[in-house]
Amino acid sequence: MDSTLRVVPANPSKSVSTAGTANSFGLHDSLAYGPRTFASEIKTVSALQHRLEKWDETQDNLRLNLHRNVYGVGAPMMMLMERKLVSYNPHMPAFPRSNVHLDVLRGTDESLDVADFMNLEAGPSMDIHAEMERKLKM
Repeated sequence: MDSTLRVVPANPSKSVSTAGTANSFGLHDSLAYGPRTFASEIKTVSALQHRLEKWDETQDNLRLNLHRNVYGVGAPMMMLMERKLVSYNPHMPAFPRSNVHLDVLRGTDESLDVADFMNLEAGPSMDIHAEMERKLKM
């Protein structure tokens, strides 16, 4: 029998990932390549670590795609534009930084991170003039 007319894959016990089995829409083709297993996609610790490191970015992209599907293309564009406008935060260099507006727009204002309660930045120097000269490269 010709392999192109096969309904079930030749080796169904073989684990398949979406890396080489995606169709033109980017989806896994189960009829041609068999059922998709996540165990084959996460074979190494580095792949799992990479997924965990990109977790916040992935969730943010998911939220933006959800807003695009529900409200149209303008909603995520407006959200990204607001984030960009708020992220520009001119401040005196000797004072600590805080961008509550950006935290609210990202939805991270109600969550705690290590940087929130452990002061990881070096303490501010009290010489404001030297800090401004360093910032302005004078």
